[in-house]
Parts: sequence; C-alpha cells; structure tokens
Amino acid sequence: MCFRIVMADKKAAPLPASSGGLMRFFEDETKGWRIDPKIVVSIPISLIVISWIGDIFLAP
Repeated sequence: MCFRIVMADKKAAPLPASSGGLMRFFEDETKGWRIDPKIVVSIPISLIVISWIGDIFLAP
C-alpha cells in the first residue's frame, strides 16, 4: 500500500519519525490565556481531595 503526503507549506517541519506521523508539534504562539500545566493538574486533584474529605466527615 502506498501513501502520499501532501504538504501545503514547503517550510513546514517534517513529521517526527517516532510517533509515526500521528502527532505534530507547532512552535507558533497563539492568542489567548496561558495557564501553567501545574495549575491545570492541581485544580482537579484538589477538587477530588476536597470531595473525599467532605464525604468522610459529612457522611451520615
């Protein structure tokens, strides 16, 4: 089976060989809010811990 790769921009970086072309990393900055990944991970973990504490101490 033969696959054909069509690139719209000749300046685009080649796909990484390790991921089989499934992922592509971009270095362009986009507009919008920037949130630290530590905050993105810590908020759901803290909500889980708070719900466990509420379940333990407030359960009838």
